[in-house]
Amino acid sequence: MGGPRNEQDSVRAETIAIHGGYEDDPATNAVAVPIYQTAAYAFDSADHAAALFNLEAGGYRYTRINNPTTAVLERRVAALEGGLEALAVSSGQAAVNYAVTNLTSPGANIVSVPQLYGTTHTLFAHILPNQGVCTRFAESDQPGAIEELIDKNTRAVFCETVGNPAGNICDIEALARVAHRQGVPLIVDNTVASPILLRPIEYGADIVVHSLTKFMGGHGTALGGVIVDSGKFPWRENARRFPMFSRPDHSYHDLVYNDRFGDAAYIGRCRCVCARTIGAVLSPFNAFLLLQGIETVALRIERHIENGRRVAEFLRGHPRVEWINYAGFDDSPYHALAQKYLRGRGCSLMTFGVLGGYEAAKTFYDALRLVKRVVNIGDAKSLACHPASTTHRQMSAEEQRKAGVTPETLRLSVGIEHIDDILADLDQALAAGSAKVA
Repeated sequence: MGGPRNEQDSVRAETIAIHGGYEDDPATNAVAVPIYQTAAYAFDSADHAAALFNLEAGGYRYTRINNPTTAVLERRVAALEGGLEALAVSSGQAAVNYAVTNLTSPGANIVSVPQLYGTTHTLFAHILPNQGVCTRFAESDQPGAIEELIDKNTRAVFCETVGNPAGNICDIEALARVAHRQGVPLIVDNTVASPILLRPIEYGADIVVHSLTKFMGGHGTALGGVIVDSGKFPWRENARRFPMFSRPDHSYHDLVYNDRFGDAAYIGRCRCVCARTIGAVLSPFNAFLLLQGIETVALRIERHIENGRRVAEFLRGHPRVEWINYAGFDDSPYHALAQKYLRGRGCSLMTFGVLGGYEAAKTFYDALRLVKRVVNIGDAKSLACHPASTTHRQMSAEEQRKAGVTPETLRLSVGIEHIDDILADLDQALAAGSAKVA
């Protein structure tokens, strides 16, 4: 895979995940990234403080704005995604919110695919409209369905590389062409695929967001999110749609972000405006925990994928399973896109339905022993949830259907336990459902 556009250009993802964004600590020569658990940083003088706040000097002012531990995480994820700059925030939802808020103002809209994580849908359908920003949901994830909704007030196109829980794979390259033809950026949530499987920037995406809580962190111990900027979208050329980058910001002593930050204007403004004033920032300790997880992400993804394949094959052949949605199968409608974007592999996130509908799904779910009943995904542990009653409960039945959720849908995030133990648990849970029906 291609490397990021920085000094680690020739380094592979497995190496970036361990070393990216960090050299030995200059104060102590510590090899491990130190936890700078501090709220504030001392100034040398009044002039030094003024230079920092005027962005005339590099350094740290306050952990709500930046922090040395968090900065390593930001550089590492930016390098993994092949981006220019990144901003770490308190959660994946904060990342999605800031990514959109940084581009919009009252009267603007964004255009989104319908297959979204439930809370992202709630943000787009109910919260942003209260701030004067509406979301136009396309009928499908097809480029034509997206393009017909873009108008002069559109500020971004949004999609998930792999839908959670729908499992659809978006044609990133085609969506990027559509967005760029209309003069707007493509924002992509790459949580499910991770940069180990897919780097959307290489296919034209402009902004990439993650819930680091999931596959990147991998252990379910720390919430976190990140926004990665490709540095490639021409904000100056599209200044009419995006005046916030080209005009003086009166809230920040008339700073012009394009002039001060150049290609990194998007993240520069997101840090100065969203993180500084709204404050959903990542704690240094969580940044440290997430860095520990990222060190092994490439190894874990390999095991996730292989276990996911085995589980999908098991479920497809089981008489108690009515259907399964897994892009790794040749007959999947997304198989061609899996070949293009995921190198022919299916993700370890899948959905399926058991014979007997909603009640049978509940019986199966309640019978699980090894597989944890939670709403998280991407953990080292195998996890299951019933989306219609949890992650997507706030959506109408029609909205759930468009998002790939039916009453009997079960979502499975396959972990890295021994495959025989995972299959045994699924088998006994399916047998419990069969016994109850009998």
